[in-house]
Amino acid sequence: MKTTELNERLRKDRPLMAITVRMPEDVVQDLKRVAPAFGFSSDDALIRHYIGQGLRIDLERLNYLPTQTLIESLKRQGVPNLVIDKAIEETEQQAFSALS
Repeated sequence: MKTTELNERLRKDRPLMAITVRMPEDVVQDLKRVAPAFGFSSDDALIRHYIGQGLRIDLERLNYLPTQTLIESLKRQGVPNLVIDKAIEETEQQAFSALS
C-alpha cells in the first residue's frame, strides 16, 4: 500500500457509509458480549475491526500475487535468482523507507 493511501486509511475522520448486514441473533449477541472485553466501544466497532483485519489480509494477498507471478516469469526467462533476490530486497527497502 502506498504511503498516501496508508495515511488516508489511518485518518480517524474518514467518512463512514451505513450498510445493513443480516446476521444470526446469537452472533450479534456474542459480538455485543465480546466487544467490551477487547476494548471496543460497540459491537459495530468490533465488526469494523474484524472486517478491516480480513480485508488487509486479502489486500496483501492481492498485492502478493502479481509479484509472485512476475518472479516466476523472470525465472522462466532465465533471470538468475541472485538478481531477482537483489531486486526484491531493494524494492522492500524502498517501500520501508517510504513508510518511515
